[in-house]
Amino acid sequence: MVRDSVVGPWDIIWQKMNTAVLLLSTPTSFARKGAVAAMCQFLIAHKGSVLHCDDHLDSSRDLSLSRLEWDLDGFDIPVSDFEEQFRPLAEQYRINYHLALTAYRPKIAILVSAYDHCLADLLYRQKAGELKCDIVRIISNHTTAQPLADFYHVPFHLLTNPDDKRICEQEVVELLGQDVDLIVLARYMQILGPDFVAQYLLRMINIHHSFLPAFVGAKPYHQAFQRGVKLIGASSHYVTAALDEGPIIEQDVVRVSHRDTVEDMLYKGRDLEKVVLSRAVRWHLENRILVYQNKTVVFV
Repeated sequence: MVRDSVVGPWDIIWQKMNTAVLLLSTPTSFARKGAVAAMCQFLIAHKGSVLHCDDHLDSSRDLSLSRLEWDLDGFDIPVSDFEEQFRPLAEQYRINYHLALTAYRPKIAILVSAYDHCLADLLYRQKAGELKCDIVRIISNHTTAQPLADFYHVPFHLLTNPDDKRICEQEVVELLGQDVDLIVLARYMQILGPDFVAQYLLRMINIHHSFLPAFVGAKPYHQAFQRGVKLIGASSHYVTAALDEGPIIEQDVVRVSHRDTVEDMLYKGRDLEKVVLSRAVRWHLENRILVYQNKTVVFV
């Protein structure tokens, strides 16, 4: 079957973009000495037009965090030579940085279990052009997601032995190889082992159906119902070996009342889960997230 080539409105916008992004951090003392200004001057000196410059100062951790985006049209340093040219400035101001190109389309794999609402939302948004990426594979321990995968023409793989987590994780690693930039856990209801997580650190995003740090683990809506809460939420975070304790990217809440049953909370929560996960994935793809000391700064 030939995959259609419908181009969404966001694709048209991104096709016109030829920019680079620097995510960086530097000690506060060096920031006060003009680190960000020096970087902007460096880019301008090499005919780079600065489009966005966002900064955040965390004085409690002695860190200045920044996101710089500039137009590559006319920029006179080849991307392959950027690190060599930028190194003296980085060493002078003790800058830790990551360089990304907006023209690059990251490759994503999605892991999902029986609930497929987050998967459906991600597939739709990618198809519509809201998520600038290629979804290269859907992996599941249930057959529920296969019709969606077939509809969007994304390769689907059913794990052969879902009751054995170790074998499942080995199978996932073999399927993904070295080509996947990001793994999205779209309600994949399995706890991943530390060895697996370590291979994809800060490259794996999860959606948890509660407002973390409240109600970690299984059945958070049931926990919320038992506590009689008036707000329920959803949290998207990077996955670490500690269950539901990775750096939080995005959260949102909705009001509930004594009239709401667990089923009502489930319905309300699913809408939140879709939106919160898609925001987190989009911000990651757009290189808007800086992680430090189990926290995130999101430049939006």
